[in-house]
Amino acid sequence: MKRILIIGIGAGNPDYITMQAVKALNRTDVFFLMDKGQSKDKLIDLRREICQTYITEPGYRFVEADCPERVRGDIDYTTAVQDLNRDKQHAFERMINEEMADGEVGAFLAWGDPALYDSTVRILQAILASGRCEFEFDVIPGITSVQALAAQHKVALNRIGRSIEITTGRRLAAGQVSDADTLVVMLDAEDSYRTVADQDLDIYWGAYLGTPDEILISGKVGEVAEEIERVRKAARLENGWIMDTYLLRKP
Repeated sequence: MKRILIIGIGAGNPDYITMQAVKALNRTDVFFLMDKGQSKDKLIDLRREICQTYITEPGYRFVEADCPERVRGDIDYTTAVQDLNRDKQHAFERMINEEMADGEVGAFLAWGDPALYDSTVRILQAILASGRCEFEFDVIPGITSVQALAAQHKVALNRIGRSIEITTGRRLAAGQVSDADTLVVMLDAEDSYRTVADQDLDIYWGAYLGTPDEILISGKVGEVAEEIERVRKAARLENGWIMDTYLLRKP
């Protein structure tokens, strides 16, 4: 029987790797890497660096596949993501069927934690349901950008007796959020913090968390929104991509 590991590798710092993840890395025969293009080569390089750092015995190998892109524009977001995951499913199926022998262990290295804004678990479950592949899989949790953000800004995610919500920039911009005391926003491509009515909210923003390119800005939304937008735009232009997270909190 083939076995697949989904290993959470943290938010960008190789030191975020847990001991459970280290043990999982050392069990793996083949690592599956999804190539997202030249602008995101650093994401592939970090995965290779993690393997070189923590795997004690040679003999493992890498298999790369081009990562499908999500269709953007005049298409429903949920539909676009479902189509993307379907295309990823085909790529995963091919690699598992063609690049693994029975009895081997394969692994996908998930940025952050496989349970938060990552579809690898859902994709593997869909493959098993299709009956086109046979394998068992395990999930190894990792440190998320949410945890890294709070640690780098030296704040607690929650306040005693208060609520917290984790959501997306798209839902924030649409006003589809609760009245939580603390709001953590991920996947915001449109600087949606500028749309909040209460500009007196505290914001703790971070990009490329845990990496040498890390950027941190905090303050009142009304006072630092323009700075965040300017810095974010410049960083995206320089690196070709950006991965950022922020926390909004009532005073």
